[in-house]
Amino acid sequence: MAEVNSSQPPYLIVEHPINEPRPLRAIVVGAGAAGLNFAYATQKYPGIRCDIPAHNYQFSWSLNPDWTEFYATGPEILKYFQDTAKKHDLEKYVKLRHKVVGAVWNEEHGAWSVDVQNEATGEVFKDRAEFLINASGFLNNWKWPDIPGLHSFGGQLTHTADWKEGLDLKGKTVAVLGNDSDQQKQEFKDDPDKFHKYRKALEEEICARFDLVLKDSDAQAQAKALLAEYMKQRLGKDNPLAERLVPDFGVLCRRASPGIGYLEAMNEKNVRVVLDPIDAVVTNGVRLQTGDTVPIDVLICATGFDLSWKPRFPILGRDGINLQDQFDVRPVGYLGISAPNMPNYLVYFGPNSPLAHGSALPSFEHITTYMIRMIHKAQTQGYHSFEPSKQAVSDFVEHADAFFPRTIWSTKCRSWFKGGKEEGPVYALHPGSRVHWVHMMNEPRYEDYTWKTTNRNVFSYLGNGFSVSEVENKDVAWFLDEPEAGYRSVIY
Repeated sequence: MAEVNSSQPPYLIVEHPINEPRPLRAIVVGAGAAGLNFAYATQKYPGIRCDIPAHNYQFSWSLNPDWTEFYATGPEILKYFQDTAKKHDLEKYVKLRHKVVGAVWNEEHGAWSVDVQNEATGEVFKDRAEFLINASGFLNNWKWPDIPGLHSFGGQLTHTADWKEGLDLKGKTVAVLGNDSDQQKQEFKDDPDKFHKYRKALEEEICARFDLVLKDSDAQAQAKALLAEYMKQRLGKDNPLAERLVPDFGVLCRRASPGIGYLEAMNEKNVRVVLDPIDAVVTNGVRLQTGDTVPIDVLICATGFDLSWKPRFPILGRDGINLQDQFDVRPVGYLGISAPNMPNYLVYFGPNSPLAHGSALPSFEHITTYMIRMIHKAQTQGYHSFEPSKQAVSDFVEHADAFFPRTIWSTKCRSWFKGGKEEGPVYALHPGSRVHWVHMMNEPRYEDYTWKTTNRNVFSYLGNGFSVSEVENKDVAWFLDEPEAGYRSVIY
């Protein structure tokens, strides 16, 4: 039998009903698809489009049957998110032209102190919230390639992720660095069930392809042979470029994108494909390691993003540990949603997330549900903070590292799945299929977290013996309406 510590002050009942939520604030960093999506506003190069079927690149709570193309363009996607924000009155929660420049955990208050900069005035002010949710995204922090002399180029220099509107390419020599029906719309509007079945069929097709990822599977071997033949047909079977452009690594070792017309463009008379390594950028062009200089007027860098996973701003968690430093050697976290030493910190698409598993938007909805469950538990059960235990993080990383060698993702090819390296641990992706990930996210494993209570007595949340349902005059016999609902939720 537990003994009562007489040296402590007497325990007092907290006068509130069970399940009464205490007031809490959350700061969401980012107004993209996770926070609410304006991400395509920062990527504006001509012809930008999504590589996921448009009808599945949308929220289940804001359906759009009016997509004009199977792979929607950037402007159309941007309009979808803008319309969604207006339709659901979400703009009032967004602070535009403000940038988070730092966040520090305050253990005493159980809250994050966040430094926010007004980009119009330059003023930095502080805000505070119990929860910090990082929805700032991953593949959106673009970077210049590390090539000597790049910024000494005398012509026009741009990056695909920072495209200058109005850039005129007509009549110019351009170098690109980097190689990587109305009736139906009306039917979808008139018949939501038909629209749902269409979207589900697309999703089922995506979800059924995971065997492609297994490096020794028949599906992988067949796909590699078929796509190699397809590329050779598009390039021309006798084209020497085929030997250089058809990869020797497996299908999906790198993210595959539907580049319509890309291979055919290699054969155009006004296109020269240069596969020799670059030595440096010079004033009038690009100097190759062969010694030749390719004269150009415009240099377009399609060379990707910062792949370090480090937050763009310092995040100082427990004991002053900076998440940026913690990710220095290798970014590790818990299920892609939280990180050790970071209390009350949640993130969309952290390390080991379903980034190559179909449309991101349904994934964001599952992640949001998970986050709400965690916050609700803290809010209604008297918890000051939670963070993943170091053991849970270590075990998860160990499992992921043991799983990936059976996949094509771990084979030799330079990929952002491995932090831009040819070989090494796969720390960008979830170790399993999309369906596997959804099942994993369905119910938080609260036991994998370290929980700190607001009261020394863990049962203080039981309160005064009443329920919120009684106090607020709600249905107090709801459990008689559907007695099997609880069983079904557990079994299925």
